[in-house]
Amino acid sequence: MRSRIPIITLTLTLALAGTPGEGSAQDLHFSQFHEAPLTRNPALAGLFSGDYRIQGVYRNQWNTISFPYQTGSLNAEFKRALANGDDYLTMGLQMLYDRAGTVALTTSQFLPAVNFHKSLSQDRNTYLSVGMMGGLVSRRLDRSKVTTNSQFDGFDYNGSLPDGEAFTAGYTFFDASVGMSLYSTLGEEEQHQFFIGGALHHFTRPVNAFYRNINHLPKWVLSAGFRLNIGPVSYLTFQHDAMIQTPYRQQLSGVLYSHLLDPENEQGQTISVGSMVRWGDAVIPMVKFDLKPLSLGFSYDVTVGRLASIARGKGGFEISVAYTGFRNSDRSARYAVRCPGGF
Repeated sequence: MRSRIPIITLTLTLALAGTPGEGSAQDLHFSQFHEAPLTRNPALAGLFSGDYRIQGVYRNQWNTISFPYQTGSLNAEFKRALANGDDYLTMGLQMLYDRAGTVALTTSQFLPAVNFHKSLSQDRNTYLSVGMMGGLVSRRLDRSKVTTNSQFDGFDYNGSLPDGEAFTAGYTFFDASVGMSLYSTLGEEEQHQFFIGGALHHFTRPVNAFYRNINHLPKWVLSAGFRLNIGPVSYLTFQHDAMIQTPYRQQLSGVLYSHLLDPENEQGQTISVGSMVRWGDAVIPMVKFDLKPLSLGFSYDVTVGRLASIARGKGGFEISVAYTGFRNSDRSARYAVRCPGGF
């Protein structure tokens, strides 16, 4: 029995690393998906109230196993008005780090992005955005921690023996995404907001495998969001993502209720509570504090799908941090009549 466990470990690890099978279709994801907009669609860069924004998300999942999944995202966006004053350009950067498993399977991404916002109306904030993101992705594992049947000497495991496997310990490839989004306001006082968008990820179909030349599966992401003011100090925010990476599909939906604690203060604090749902997999209660210019979000996955028995009631904990600000410039969005906003 001891000789079977190592080869099973290797097989599962390499499946998750991009060999044929279900693992090859699974991109990294967050439950607070709205706090990592560039992972959804590069055309969502710049859809916020401010000139610049820095966001970070950290996820720790499945603490019931020996080596839980740990994923971190950091993105930065800088928005600037163009010469005509109504159109904008956003420069962004998405960085991501993920580590999991006994062999320390590690993924790192460095993806610059650019997004152009075209104003479609002089009467209200309505913008059509076209974005692109592309850069390098690196995948590595610790070859010294790989154990296989070839290292069983007839009596016990012997780490000094070669593992007998022909695969690289790491590789790097270029990855790219394109997207489009439409943002607008509703109501006589433009008090409501919405966006819809679509993106195609991995359209270059890069090779993504430790073994044979296996091409990365393209992924479509359809996103939508709606903010509905329900009073002078409260509002509801709806978010939804539908991801299709043939033949796999995933949908995430959520709603947050937000309440302004100090309406008389422009820098007032807002508390938001609600839940996200990863369909067929997890219910994700969430709380968020907007302390302007800083915001903090906390969520926890409660696994309800087929993996509930394996998780034993433990899911994934996430924390998000964002800092949003304005520049001291006459081209700042603070003074603009028309500007792409957001959630």
